[in-house]
Amino acid sequence: MNALVPLPVLLPLCATGLSLAFGTRLARFQRFISVAVLTAVLALSVTLMIAADRQGPLSVHLGDFAPPLGITLVADRLSGLMLTVSSAVTLSVLVYSLGQGMADRDKETPVAVFHPAYLILVAGVSLTFIAGDLVNLYVGFEIMLVASFVLLTLGGTGPRIRAGSTYVIISLFSSMLFLTAIAMMYAATGTANFAELALRLPDLPLGVQTLVQAMLLTVFAIKAAVFPLAAWLPDSYPTAPAPVTAVFAGLLTKVGIYCMLRTETLLFPGNRLGDLLMAVALFSMIVGILGAVAQTDLKRLFSFTLISHIGYMVFGIGLATREAYGGAIFYVAHHITVQTTLFLVAGLIERRGGTNELTRLGGLARAAPLLAVLFFLPAMNFAGIPPLSGFIGKLGLMRAGVADGSVWAWILVAGATVTSLLTLYVMAKIWNLAFWRTEPPGQAAYGTVLETSDDSDDEDADTGPDRIPGTGDEGVGPPPAGQPVAATLQGRAVTTTLHPPRPMTGATAGAVLLGLAFTVLAGPLTAFTDRSAAELIDRRPYVEEVLGP
Repeated sequence: MNALVPLPVLLPLCATGLSLAFGTRLARFQRFISVAVLTAVLALSVTLMIAADRQGPLSVHLGDFAPPLGITLVADRLSGLMLTVSSAVTLSVLVYSLGQGMADRDKETPVAVFHPAYLILVAGVSLTFIAGDLVNLYVGFEIMLVASFVLLTLGGTGPRIRAGSTYVIISLFSSMLFLTAIAMMYAATGTANFAELALRLPDLPLGVQTLVQAMLLTVFAIKAAVFPLAAWLPDSYPTAPAPVTAVFAGLLTKVGIYCMLRTETLLFPGNRLGDLLMAVALFSMIVGILGAVAQTDLKRLFSFTLISHIGYMVFGIGLATREAYGGAIFYVAHHITVQTTLFLVAGLIERRGGTNELTRLGGLARAAPLLAVLFFLPAMNFAGIPPLSGFIGKLGLMRAGVADGSVWAWILVAGATVTSLLTLYVMAKIWNLAFWRTEPPGQAAYGTVLETSDDSDDEDADTGPDRIPGTGDEGVGPPPAGQPVAATLQGRAVTTTLHPPRPMTGATAGAVLLGLAFTVLAGPLTAFTDRSAAELIDRRPYVEEVLGP
């Protein structure tokens, strides 16, 4: 079983080579490779999660070189859960992107760059979850950075290049800080292996330990977009295509949270910086959700809610109890799925309405009832309405705070409650403006009709439900599929679709169901996250698996 541990990294990397080799010449085969590999990675991730739960942590020393010389990969309960959720999410986003036609959008590019970049991103994410040392954790970060820049700048538009440049500058700064921390750690202990560091760090002076811990937390806080290190996110993510924004917002920020969980429990037990973590958690919640309240652009609004709800996870890490760690792990799994789903829905809304600006939307509940359902379910889950998984995760964190009983814990419980109520307000605001109210006069956007339910030439079709007003064709019924028609929204050219491609809708529905599955399976999942938290606090299983009894 241990031999399976490297495969979630190796399979996407090998598939990247095949994808580059075939390029646009065999586009269908390229898409097949991507879907098949991510499906295999999902199956492997589930297998590793079950095996780690039954047998304990699994490890592999690549090349049979023992630490500190060799590369060690480790999969425990936390790694297995993160691999499973991330694999499911990346597969859903890939199917969504295929429906949107992202991979074939740039016809002038000699190779189709989306699939290779996406597979490299998946490999980088998987490596961060199973890395057994700081150096390979850094390598995983850099792999993600390279792929992320390519995906952020797809299409080469001015806003995307600017956003991508900001993202790269911030990421390079955090990478330099990360390298400095690794160098200091290696100079002080002679190793970068997690298991060996867990044994050697307690022998260092307290000031050195605290300095290195603060540096690593800063690096991971930048990756996770924790306030006040989150200013880059609302300007970077919304400019990317919807599938890219979805996987970045839902998954990449949680890589930073995972690293905080791993290092705070394995390398720096004792919660020396717990009060600082709870303070930044509180400010992340409040500042993030107030920023969301002020937004009318849907993607920017969701970006601010992302910052806000990162605060819940940092809250659990700052409490540093078994119950808090369990609640944080549960909420990470929940948030990856639900946040990704909301960004996918934002892409569908933009495709149907021609814009993400809430003031220009309306009437979608009647015009697109399925889209309304796909938004309403994850929105209520995200807001924490009982009995959905969002409520279960928040309740677990608040119970841990009440059990802790400290002043900071009670302040965070109050802040979490206020944030949850404001999140519900924000979701209701989106519902009222985009779905419930009638369509604003003169705001309707109609564009290239990709498909219609009726392509007949019936002259009496002008009264049909698919009539396209504002195009000069009110009296002749809908144009046939693929026929371009005039399309403007307040003087701006747009492209909309009356019926989104089925892969987009299907992938979004699958993500919604995955979020609901966390509610149905809340009992077993809560028990699993509790065992994961206990394993994190009791470091011996991890250390003994890597170094031996």
